[in-house]
Amino acid sequence: MSTGIVIAIIALAVLLVLIAGAVWMTMRRRHLRQRFGPEYDRALDADGGDRLTAERELRAREQRHRKLDIKELPPGARERYAEEWKGAEERFVDQPRQSVDEADHLVTQLMGDRGYPTDGYEQQVRDLSVEHAGTLEHYRAAHEVNARNKDGRATTEELRGAMVHYRALFKELLGDSRRAEHHHQHRGTRYGAA
Repeated sequence: MSTGIVIAIIALAVLLVLIAGAVWMTMRRRHLRQRFGPEYDRALDADGGDRLTAERELRAREQRHRKLDIKELPPGARERYAEEWKGAEERFVDQPRQSVDEADHLVTQLMGDRGYPTDGYEQQVRDLSVEHAGTLEHYRAAHEVNARNKDGRATTEELRGAMVHYRALFKELLGDSRRAEHHHQHRGTRYGAA
């Protein structure tokens, strides 16, 4: 075999490896974008636009999530949580600050019962981002208002918004959104619609 043919074969092999690598990276990037949605862009912004670092962080979240023992709630626990949530909503009119604090507590407790670690807000967000990226902005907004609520700086309108935001994540974590939505439509809420 001549040197020219060997060089051509090696060049073709290198080109095929590069193409396969590019396809693989594109597929991984597409997977991360689909899985994390807006959280992908947030991670990219947090890492100063360094795509490889952001994607490494998101893959690390997936790996950590795989090790968690996330489970569905048994029906009795779902019903108990639904009733506790209903009580928090009903108390909002007379005690908005306490209701928002209760909503935060219920979401955290529900996360724990589902198998999510509940130590530290930032880690909660990272853990939730793997399966609940679509409602993560709701959780962030509610958490921000609740922090101001604890200082007595949140307005009633902000507290109302926080309840709506907490409700979005709560329903998703509860894992019975069809029943919860049906219940919500027939009962309504006393603090406003989502």
